[in-house]
Amino acid sequence: MPRGTITAVPALAIEGDDLVVRLSRWEKFWAFHGDVRVPLGAVRSVSVPEHPWSELRGWRSAGTGIPGVVALGTRRHGGGRDFVALRKTGPAVLVDLNGNDFDRLVVSVGDAQRAAAEVAAAAGIKP
Repeated sequence: MPRGTITAVPALAIEGDDLVVRLSRWEKFWAFHGDVRVPLGAVRSVSVPEHPWSELRGWRSAGTGIPGVVALGTRRHGGGRDFVALRKTGPAVLVDLNGNDFDRLVVSVGDAQRAAAEVAAAAGIKP
């Protein structure tokens, strides 16, 4: 599989052995965070939740959040930290991680099914 930006998903990229959540300049500003890079070996599971907003855990600790409109940044919960880049509408990809700074990524994408399949294939797991 060729490595690089997942074309249907401008926010996700496979770079070498890493999954990268790419943020625009404004997303970085509002998330109080730069691009997020995690090793593909840390990817435990990938899915496309029917209701992405219900996947948010804990409380916003750094970033911007307007419930039902936008969630950008770090969320803390009893089990650790998640990173979210979620927009009002549209599908999202949910990535559960092991042994990383974040326990979960929730990222709005255009073609979530395709993106989830590409991330799972790159990580060597089943979607």
